[in-house]
Amino acid sequence: MSRQMQPTFVLVHGAFANSFSFAPLQAELGLLGHRSVAVDLPGHGFAATYPHAYQAPQDPEGLATAPGAIKGVTLADNAAHLIGTLERAKRNGPVVLVSHSRGGMTATVAANQRPDLIDRIVYVSAWCPVNLDVGAYYAEPEMATVDSTALASAMVANPAELGLLRSNFRTADPGVLTAFKAAFLADGTDEQFMAFLNTFQPDENLDVGTPDDRAQAHTWGRIPKTYVRLTEDASVPLAMQDRMIREGDALTPDNPYDVRSLTSSHLKWLVDPAPAARVLGDLAALLPGEQ
Repeated sequence: MSRQMQPTFVLVHGAFANSFSFAPLQAELGLLGHRSVAVDLPGHGFAATYPHAYQAPQDPEGLATAPGAIKGVTLADNAAHLIGTLERAKRNGPVVLVSHSRGGMTATVAANQRPDLIDRIVYVSAWCPVNLDVGAYYAEPEMATVDSTALASAMVANPAELGLLRSNFRTADPGVLTAFKAAFLADGTDEQFMAFLNTFQPDENLDVGTPDDRAQAHTWGRIPKTYVRLTEDASVPLAMQDRMIREGDALTPDNPYDVRSLTSSHLKWLVDPAPAARVLGDLAALLPGEQ
């Protein structure tokens, strides 16, 4: 395969996460001969805010009032940043856009706006709103098993006043940590869970978009698409993943999802990334001209 025809995997993280969480997956992809780039959305990665009050010993009052760089960042900002990365990647050949969790919203907006930059879009237990806004899905029956207190119990301050979502991932509260592990990495060890938790950043932006940001048949719907189901996911339950697949297929019946499954919680596929890397490698072979 010529270097020019080799696809680039563009990886988009979820809420409170960053490009760092993709490092093990990128290593596996690289060892399989694939190139990839992990995106830090605005206000993430080295652009994130870690207030002094977040350090030990923590200052709860200071943490609740300290400003954060992600304040005012919108879903449109995220999409524009991602599109810039896609434009650069597309110069080198085909692009496979891979999103996880909340990152699916950004990927969907980018696909709505610039389908020409994406040769395949992949959602890994990621949000791809079609019939409802993302917030409305949380009130649906498919989300009834989700422990909504897991994240809320670690939330700091009033998001409306602070202008962002802030979570104290450095809490030592055993109840909160137990709830987090059950929600995100129940199939991992305690050591893996604590290691992953310490890659999270405290702040996330508030904007989750409008009905205009849902998947659109005439743009998003033209792109070949794959949904990778995480069968043990407790934070985006399998029932909700399957609903998003159904809604996407109904929107574009002539271009249904290619559906794959991994036995994984919300995060285990990133902790033990070899199976996911093999799935993505198989998808690269589906691109036009690839063998």
